[in-house]
Amino acid sequence: MNNHELVLVLDFGGQYNQLIARRVREAKVYCEVLPHSADLATIINKKPKGIIFTGGPSIAYEEDAPSVDPKIFELGIPILGICYGAQLTAHLLGGKLEAAENREYGKKELQVAGAHPIFKGVNQKTICWMSHTYQVAQLPSNDYKIIAQTDHCPVAAFANDKNKIYGFQYHPEVVHTTEGTQMLQNFLYEICQCQGDWVMRNFVENTIQKLREEIGDRKVLCALSGGVDSSVAAMLIHKAVGHQLTCIFVDNGLLRKDEGDMVEQVFTEQFDLNLIRVNAQKLFLDKLAGITDPETKRKNIGETFIRVFEAEADKLNGVELLVQGTIYPDVIESGSEHAAVIKSHHNVGGLPEDMSFTGVIEPLRDLFKDEVREVGRELGLPSHVVDRQPFPGPGLAIRIIGDITEDKLAILREADWIYREEIRKAGLDKEIWQYFAVLTGIKTVGVMGDERTYNYTIGLRGVTSLDGMTADWARIPYATLEAISTRIVNEVKHVNRIVYDITSKPPATIEWE
Repeated sequence: MNNHELVLVLDFGGQYNQLIARRVREAKVYCEVLPHSADLATIINKKPKGIIFTGGPSIAYEEDAPSVDPKIFELGIPILGICYGAQLTAHLLGGKLEAAENREYGKKELQVAGAHPIFKGVNQKTICWMSHTYQVAQLPSNDYKIIAQTDHCPVAAFANDKNKIYGFQYHPEVVHTTEGTQMLQNFLYEICQCQGDWVMRNFVENTIQKLREEIGDRKVLCALSGGVDSSVAAMLIHKAVGHQLTCIFVDNGLLRKDEGDMVEQVFTEQFDLNLIRVNAQKLFLDKLAGITDPETKRKNIGETFIRVFEAEADKLNGVELLVQGTIYPDVIESGSEHAAVIKSHHNVGGLPEDMSFTGVIEPLRDLFKDEVREVGRELGLPSHVVDRQPFPGPGLAIRIIGDITEDKLAILREADWIYREEIRKAGLDKEIWQYFAVLTGIKTVGVMGDERTYNYTIGLRGVTSLDGMTADWARIPYATLEAISTRIVNEVKHVNRIVYDITSKPPATIEWE
């Protein structure tokens, strides 16, 4: 992405690091997330127009606290520290920190001290989201000034306009800071003088051209699951090299009801891709027989996928490259450095190290999920593919608690279908970010037709979210839940009880395994 202006986000372990990056991208400015330990030479070489320090759980003046090379402040590049990032900035430059008398957490009224470019278009009194125990007690020098405060935080924001160094004690990246997006855009456009050249149409055109050059006349194999990421990755490669691409769709028996037929129809009839459907249900079920640990399930499924791909590649004579739908959160969370479009073997999840492919192509590794969807729309993919709910790679295997059998899969498949159908009928499918059924593995006593039953409990999960990093349980109307419960119990054999998961993320995850 060297052809785009760049802002760097240095990660200090903050829970919102990816969210900061997404807000920058949404403002049409390309950014990358690097660990705080990135050396100065790497930072200089990337030629960023601005740098943002994230929040983090540490205390900046403690000996083992994450830090940066203080010479970063001498580069002349605008810097914005957020929460811990602001405290660290003040500390490294000679300021003082102290434990706040009243720990601030949640929504607070922010009072902007006066006109300042970083607060352009922001109300003098606005709402911000605080989450801190320590705060700046004394600024580093007279070059620094307070530009905002709250009732309990006298240095809620500070600025050194001469050196273009700024700090926010609060979190502008979260939706609870009502004008936080404007503040971040002001940093990007008023302070860093960005132009905003990160546009998906340009990304699509540039990526297709780059893929043509990198792939040349080599044959490519794409592991196509029908999910958003793999579908968009496949279409990018198809646009670049046409029938040099063969897509392998592995029906592993862990898909939702009728999903395999839908994927085949979209990509063969609508887009004329070379698609091979491999029916490998028995192979996967044999690999999962008796396995109850979710991580072992994932690894067994991941390795089995690759072995199937390799076997199909051998039949195709000379396929060298494998396409993966890796996206930027995967890269950030794995701690990997930014890499080229085509790179050496990269292990994600359950992928084995000893693959026979000479290279892996990851055309989406620079994008967040919402950006991937935007690329899909640019490529003409239908909304039922682009807006498809997130579906885990291991499929229904991690929505069945315990061992996997054909009978359990059949039960879950039907219950999940009814749940999704009723949500669509209620007009809630666009409001709820993700919703699915879980076969809990718990059996309970019930009464059906005046007879005692001892059958499975189905758990229903529905969440609202912007990006999946945090989520709240969806407030599905009681009437809709009643319709779902009644249908599942009456139409799906071996189920006599329905429960609804009302746990947020955190502390829970969205998936159960």
